[in-house]
Amino acid sequence: MNPSSPILLFDSGVGGLTVYDALREVLPDAPVIYAADLAGLPYGTKTEAQIGARVAGLLGRMAERFRPRLVCIACNTASTIALGMVRDVLEVPVVGTVPAIKPAAALTKTGTIGLVGTEATIRQAYVDDLEARFANGTRLLRVAAPGLVAAAEAKLRGQPVDPALIADVHARLTAMEGGADIDTLVLACTHFPLLSEELSAAFGAQVTQIDGARGIARRIAHLLEGQRFAATGPSRFVVTGPLAGADGLEPALAARGFGPAEAF
Repeated sequence: MNPSSPILLFDSGVGGLTVYDALREVLPDAPVIYAADLAGLPYGTKTEAQIGARVAGLLGRMAERFRPRLVCIACNTASTIALGMVRDVLEVPVVGTVPAIKPAAALTKTGTIGLVGTEATIRQAYVDDLEARFANGTRLLRVAAPGLVAAAEAKLRGQPVDPALIADVHARLTAMEGGADIDTLVLACTHFPLLSEELSAAFGAQVTQIDGARGIARRIAHLLEGQRFAATGPSRFVVTGPLAGADGLEPALAARGFGPAEAF
């Protein structure tokens, strides 16, 4: 393996930066290319066929251009729909992102878990299977919150978050049968940890938020154990669509060690 061969992190937008942050804790020296499909954002309102075709096609072309040692789909929606397709297309390890239902079931004391995701994620049979396998008799309450994706994108660009969006998520979850007993909140979209402060203010400090970023980072580190890394410069941030789509992200990217955004 060429030591400069990168890890490719892919997301519909900037949510995967939460995975990037966790990855840097365990692999601080690994070369990374972050690919944001801003031209396809948001994924949560698209059909399964649209998402599957787009993600598999984009990652096939990106793998040809960037020659990554590993690909991480740092997007719950894309992973629950397209992970198998991408693994069939690529010849390198592919790590997906799935809702953290298993660790949430281990954490809850009340036995009631809330799950917030995109429309596409919460309706997937993949999530039904995770619940059946790992929820261990707990009650899992799901709501779709597509507006939080745009809110997280805006927040990372320095824009304010509309409190009504957060209040709506809280109201819909707690209005469900048993919703008042929620003590663990699964953030089933990599964008949503960017709104952890706002969610904590709405749900209260007694509700533990959990996402999969650190588990994904550990999985990547395990798969790459023993490999050598030699970064040739700053991490690269690549976007689909007009480069202007990345406007406003400069401070957040610079703080994470990225160079200027590049067009794919």
